[in-house]
Amino acid sequence: MKSPICDLLDIEFPLVAFTHCRDVVVAVSKAGGMGVLGAAGYSPEQLEIELNWIDEHVDGKPYGVDLIAPTSMVDKDESKSATELAEMVPDDMKQFAAGILARHNIDTADVYNEVPRSRGGMLGEKRAANIIDVAFDHPIRLIVNALGVPPAYMLEMAKDRGVPTGALVGAKHHALKQAEVGVDILIVAGGEAGGHCGDVSTMVLVPEVAEAIKDFPDTTILAAGGIVTGRQMAAAMAMGAHGAWTGSVWLTTQEAETSPVIKEKFLAANSSQTVRSRSRTGKYTRQIRSAWTDAWHDEEAPAPLPMPLQSMVSEPALARVTKLAEGGHEGAKQLATYWVGQGVGMMNQSLSARQVVYDFMEDFLAAHDRLKGFMDE
Repeated sequence: MKSPICDLLDIEFPLVAFTHCRDVVVAVSKAGGMGVLGAAGYSPEQLEIELNWIDEHVDGKPYGVDLIAPTSMVDKDESKSATELAEMVPDDMKQFAAGILARHNIDTADVYNEVPRSRGGMLGEKRAANIIDVAFDHPIRLIVNALGVPPAYMLEMAKDRGVPTGALVGAKHHALKQAEVGVDILIVAGGEAGGHCGDVSTMVLVPEVAEAIKDFPDTTILAAGGIVTGRQMAAAMAMGAHGAWTGSVWLTTQEAETSPVIKEKFLAANSSQTVRSRSRTGKYTRQIRSAWTDAWHDEEAPAPLPMPLQSMVSEPALARVTKLAEGGHEGAKQLATYWVGQGVGMMNQSLSARQVVYDFMEDFLAAHDRLKGFMDE
């Protein structure tokens, strides 16, 4: 295709797949799109292992890395250890979360006993620099920051190495800020998106951002938010995007490492069975609705903590829920949740990642032909 995204990323089809599964990264890149590995929560050593594996299997095809280095969070400068941050979490928050589990017959005695190993996947300045160094030691063709303006260190290294940069935006003013600092690709994520998202729909946000950045002709747009088909991708490109950034659709692929319980929920869900909530990370994220999310939306529920403290409440509890759910625990199955967008209602079968890419291509062409047919008549 002639999309500037294809030229910028050296890919055949402007479909970018965000995923935590290295197998999906490789499959999508080899099929003509680009796989981007979500590195949130990885140590530098873990990321090195994952990227080495991708390098060995991707046959030289382009791929990228996505990390979370927010510009506004508690302890941005990492002056506190994960243990010290955990001590900042009020006991009543842990008690509320433990109470949710207890009401579903889950033992909560030691849920918060372990010393935290991470900061909820969020990177402060020092760890971000370490992760970025590892990423640039590999032949990546894209590096993305998932929250806020990318660290200056990332932008400088990317420019020096000729690697395009990307950033997620959920509002017009965010997009302008990213364009002003020189981000190459704006991932314009509507409120339908899984994970961190704003509250403006993709249908409105994409053309709004496209109009707003007209004075930045070198800045490109990937539309995101509920996009799980090629016809949606075509619609987004008609509105001003140059391609699509997708995440949820890969969670039900055959290669995905998604928990079987969660995958089953996704395949059975309709588009109204997701919820936008701050209960998981402290910022709004969209996830599959469950007894866990309902409890945090109750009038008696406490207000979520800022990043990364809320993750230190939710992640230990949800890790136990997922483990028990996979073992057949009925209460845990009711609580189990994970990030997913509203497009989940069209994710009705588990296909290979490669086939999903091909289906996107075919569906995109069918949408193009349909529109062309209107013009020809």
